[in-house]
Amino acid sequence: MLTVHNFQYGVLTPALGYLMSFLGSFIGLRCTARSQVSTGASRVRWLVVGAVSIGITGIWVMHFIAMLGFAIPGETIRYSVPITLGSMLLAVMFVLIGLLIVGLRPTTWRSLLLGGVVTGLGVAAMHYSGMAAMRMPARMSYNPELFGASIVIAIIAATAALWAALRLRGFWPALGAAAIMGVAVSGMHYTGMAAMHVYRATGPMAMGGASAEAFLLPLIIGISVITFVMTATIALAPNEAEISEDAELMRRIDDIRAQPPIVVNPVIVSAPDRRTFRRSSL
Repeated sequence: MLTVHNFQYGVLTPALGYLMSFLGSFIGLRCTARSQVSTGASRVRWLVVGAVSIGITGIWVMHFIAMLGFAIPGETIRYSVPITLGSMLLAVMFVLIGLLIVGLRPTTWRSLLLGGVVTGLGVAAMHYSGMAAMRMPARMSYNPELFGASIVIAIIAATAALWAALRLRGFWPALGAAAIMGVAVSGMHYTGMAAMHVYRATGPMAMGGASAEAFLLPLIIGISVITFVMTATIALAPNEAEISEDAELMRRIDDIRAQPPIVVNPVIVSAPDRRTFRRSSL
């Protein structure tokens, strides 16, 4: 079995990975909360933005920032571009399904658990498909107990984060929910890495792929910059209370417009009789 290093840059990669997971989750969960006070297409748009934020920044970016700190002494690690990008789309797809489950219907424990399971499975699916994208002269296997534990961690923490986002309102609860989601993604990642065993390949293996420096690093930096811009945009956007107030105001305006106009019956005053006018003038 080969020796692997998950922290070749010390705490830098896990700290940065957690930060990006936290920010992506914060944006996504804030969008999910705002979808609850929106209607129609606006609600769906908030959920889509939330899924993209959690799936790409909260899960995918965290994973590959952490993978920048992964090394096998003496070996070169490359990444399959199609599988790496496919793992990003996989994360967004799973998270979107989970958010639609809890966001388009009244929140119940059943829908919350189902949404948490789907979202947690999305975290796990992204991780292990991202690991499958690695190209190196070695083969991997996983400890079954730690493999299962990594999935359970993702599901429990994702469910707790969705509950906090849907049940609690305000800035500080959103921060707490994002912190929980960041723990879910980071905890799942490093538990999955602890479950991995790497063995030297006994036969020829197809390498190909792109290096982390040439492919992953520019992509991660670009997404991170967009994430910081989105964080500022979401922070300045109307919050749940303001959206509710605007919706209530528009409802009242529509009610007023729908009411029939008030018609005042005209008072008909007859013209004075000419004879009366003549007598009075005399």
